[in-house]
Formats: sequence, structure tokens, C-alpha cells
Amino acid sequence: MAPAARRSSSSASTAARRSDRERVVLAYSGGLDTSIIVRWLVEQGYDVTCFCADLGQREDMSGLREKAARAGADQCIIADLREEFVRDFVFPALAWNARYENRYLLGTSLARPIIAKHLVETARRVGATTIAHGATGKGNDQVRFELTAYALMPEVKIIAPWRDPAFNSVIKGRAEAIDYAKAHGIPVPVTKRQPWSSDENLLHISFEAGMLEDPAQRPLDSMAKLTRPPAKAAAKAQSVTIDFEAGVPVAIDGKKMGPAKLLAAANELGAAHGIGRIDIVESRFVGMKSRGVYETPGGTILWAAHQDLETLTVGRDLLHTKDTLMPRFSQMAYYGFWYCEEMEALNAFLSVSQRQVSGRVTLELYRGNVMTVGRSSPNSLYDADIASMEDDAGAYDQQDATGFIRLQALPLRVAARRAARTAKRSRR
Repeated sequence: MAPAARRSSSSASTAARRSDRERVVLAYSGGLDTSIIVRWLVEQGYDVTCFCADLGQREDMSGLREKAARAGADQCIIADLREEFVRDFVFPALAWNARYENRYLLGTSLARPIIAKHLVETARRVGATTIAHGATGKGNDQVRFELTAYALMPEVKIIAPWRDPAFNSVIKGRAEAIDYAKAHGIPVPVTKRQPWSSDENLLHISFEAGMLEDPAQRPLDSMAKLTRPPAKAAAKAQSVTIDFEAGVPVAIDGKKMGPAKLLAAANELGAAHGIGRIDIVESRFVGMKSRGVYETPGGTILWAAHQDLETLTVGRDLLHTKDTLMPRFSQMAYYGFWYCEEMEALNAFLSVSQRQVSGRVTLELYRGNVMTVGRSSPNSLYDADIASMEDDAGAYDQQDATGFIRLQALPLRVAARRAARTAKRSRR
């Protein structure tokens, strides 16, 4: 069960009966886009319920209800989803060692399906069949929100203002959005001078747009919010241990913690050592290239530890099969197909692959680097008697390798003989 939502003073049922106008539930963050969308939806004749997911973003949410009300919403629901987010979305992705295009740890991608899931649940509670979001028509988030909504509520109606000509003929971009907000007395944490967009949760913070739309432009050092610059990080390396049970991180330096608390602690470690900064150009699902700057300090540490522990505890062929499936999982998560049969099948495979992934990994953190320096597990497949370069006391007969190699070479030898015959015929 998800944590209970923290509701405004008016109940959901009361809000649903306030008028005969159609009710829409808006995915609300209090940022620029969703703030102006509240007002626009009201002007279009809707009653608006705002839904805000607390995924660990370091923001003061105490003023969100007042801000939503000033924009025109008659209800604002805030749900604490931190534990569910880390347990059911972040940790499975880390168990996959998932990275989209081999670099991106999916911080935003993993947040969207849980938000959309609870958006749909909220719509059902307040008697709405329409949801809305502030994702643009150029990005991935519109797809992620809507695929999840359709999967969980097939009859849902979706309003995406940035794709509506009536909306974007007036508000064509961020500059017009800022002017609209000011005209309606809606405070927003963005200026025309610093118009980049950011999105934060317990796993990461992302930056895009504005000056970052030039992929050759170096990000400002002042942009980073989570991590120290590696050059200014702690001057001394720090050793840390991560304990896993069946692929799930459960303790740091021997101290057991729940999922959200553990990721937060890993974030603090990574931030102090400048770990988890990346600047990438990625391939959006809608077809264009996009430049993003990300800080993922704790996720980077946990990803490195888990990947290393698997090398000790997962057999070669299973490990290699999982490595071939990981890019597909990452694609599915990035594209927004979290709730579908293929993802269900992939995660069934993941569950089996993680049965033996228990143990401890020792890492060294130093100025942007995460270095594994030791690992142990009660389920280890490593046998020192077999692997040793010293006398193996009969644990492994090296003469057996002769026949093994000849068998492996058989198709190579057959192919080489065929090539020789072909070459001989061509010379005739």
C-alpha cells in the first residue's frame, strides 16, 4: 500500500460535487509550467484538483496548496511517495544495472510512472476521468505520463496544454509563460535570465533547456545543487561498505535502513565526493537529440556496488544474458512502458537473477570516482582453490584445457579448411 496522501481541508468527495463542471486532475509541481496550466484549465471551464508527488525533491511544499489556490485550483493533494518510489522503481532499475544509452541512470524516467499511477488513482477517488500534465510536445515525459495512464485507466481523457494550439498560440515558450504567470500573480522560481529547467527527486536532479540547448556550452558551476565539484571535494578518500540482500541494498557501513533513507544516505556520501555528475546528449523517444546535465550521487554508488557484487554471485551465462536484456529494460523504462507485459516478463527474469545477489561490497570514494576495493558473499561462486595460480591440489586439472580448446576450435578449423578449398578453386 502506498503512504496515505496528505489532503487539503476540503474532502475529495466535496470537491467533486462543488459544481457541474468537468473535473480534471493535474500533475502539479508548483513550477512554471504547471502553475500557469492551473490558471489556463480554470479559464477553459474546468474544476482543477492538483496532485503533487513527494519523491524526495528538496522543496518546501508547505506553500503548494496556497500557490495552487492562487492559480485557481480548488483542491491540492500532496502524497508522500518516497518509500514506494525507491523500493518499487529505483531499486529494480539498480538491480538491472540499468543505464540508458550506457550512461543515464534514468532518474526522471523512473519518476514518471509512479506519478502517473497515483494521478490515475486520485482521479478515481475524486470522480474524474480526465487528467492533465505540463509536459511539452517535444519531450519524453508526455509519453511516459500518458502510456502509464492508458495502461491503468483505458477510458482516461488526457489534456496536454503544450500540444493544444489554443494554449501554445498564446504561450509559445518559457518567456511567454513567465509573462503569463506574472500577469496572473503566480509566483514561479524561474526568470528569463536563468531559464533552464530542472527536475529533482531522491535519485537525481536534471537540468535542461536555456543555455544547455547549445551542447558545446559548458554548464555553469553554480548550476549544481547536489554535488561538490570533484576538484573541491573531500581531499581524502573515504571507504564505505554496501550490503545487499537478493539484489536490494539494505545497509551502508553495517547500518540497516529502509529504501528511501538508504538512498538519501548514499546521496550524502556521493555529494561530498563530487560523484555522479554527467553531461550527455541523449536520444529522446520522440526522435530528437537532447542535451541533459544530471547529478546522481547515491545512485552512482549503489549502481557500482551492485554491478560488482553480481560478478561474484551470478553465473557467467546468466550474467551475460542479463547484460543483453539490460538495454531493453532501460529503453522500456526511458520510453514509458513501465506497465506492460514485456516489462512484467523482464522483471520476472530479474527476480530469478537476483536470488543469490547477497553480500557486501567495499568501495572507495574519491573526487568523482567510485572504486571497488573488495567484495564478499555467502553465495560466492569464486573458489580460490580453483582460481589460484599456485598449486591447486587437484581442484583443477590443467590438462583438461587441451581437449576443451580443441573442441572450441573445431568450427574454426572447419571454416578455415573450407576457405582454403574455396581459394584453391578460384586459382584454377
